[in-house]
Amino acid sequence: MGNVLSIILQRLALGLLTLLIVSIVIFVAVNMLPGDFAELILGQGATPEAVKSIREDLGLDQSLVSRYFGWLGGMLTGDLGTSFAQLNFQTNMGGGAGKTVAQQIAPRFANTMFLAMVTAAIAVPVAVTLGILAALYRNTIFDRAANIFTLSSISSPEFFMAYVLILFLAVLNPILPSLSNIYDGMAFSDRLNKSLLPALTLTLVVTAHMMRMTRAAIINLLASPYIEMARLKGMSPMRVIVKHALPNALAPIINVVALNLAYLITGVVVVEVVFVYPGIGQLFVDSVKIRDIPVVQACCLIFAAAYILLNLTADIMSILSNPRLRHPK
Repeated sequence: MGNVLSIILQRLALGLLTLLIVSIVIFVAVNMLPGDFAELILGQGATPEAVKSIREDLGLDQSLVSRYFGWLGGMLTGDLGTSFAQLNFQTNMGGGAGKTVAQQIAPRFANTMFLAMVTAAIAVPVAVTLGILAALYRNTIFDRAANIFTLSSISSPEFFMAYVLILFLAVLNPILPSLSNIYDGMAFSDRLNKSLLPALTLTLVVTAHMMRMTRAAIINLLASPYIEMARLKGMSPMRVIVKHALPNALAPIINVVALNLAYLITGVVVVEVVFVYPGIGQLFVDSVKIRDIPVVQACCLIFAAAYILLNLTADIMSILSNPRLRHPK
């Protein structure tokens, strides 16, 4: 038990170190974006004095290092800062403080998580089931058809799959709405209906990876001696796979599921833009357009943290599910 705890603590420490390095990369990259927020707001006819005044108000006149440590300190205390765009809007309207980044991101992140959970609820059972069946009936027409389908979906960009689904399920056959206009207070059934088309798009993208990894992991174990023994005992092929092969193939399957779940949070930008889904990906794109630096930085850090956290979760679950990893020599 102590050995397992030590391994987990090492993984967590590496995860925190990785997140710190990523935060530096994010901050430097975002601040290297072309354009200036102050000039963008004031327009081409802005005077240098007005631009300088806004930059001082927003703290953009400080050095990059001091701004980074100020931003990092705010992140550690839960303060994501204030949106530049909202601050400018409140100032023009004669109001007080602008809307904080956390207030902007919270509902959008909740919408993205809802979309990710709907997609995972569809994709994971379908992918694992297809992977088991493809391994059971390998080299048959079903296996070849499943491989062709998965290769096609992997090779197709998300926006292409999205437009194909819109064409067949919203235009030619108006079964689902083409736009996902989600709002607060919406009934669960309506929210699910509006989110189903982007969820199906993401399902087609992530199912392929999970299905092929499940198939490969199980086939790799079918030549093992204990599988041969189970077959000699007269067990049915399905029972051999589900009872003996699948539990020992959990480590790679867990890894690929976790990686695809991370993609559902960090890689939904294109899908959210296509369906105008009010998630964190759509907010990220809108903020990049107007150079709203605090929102862009916070979105990038959330994407990185989610990806690192899910990878750590997959790593830890793999260790717990595999005795060879729990007791390394």
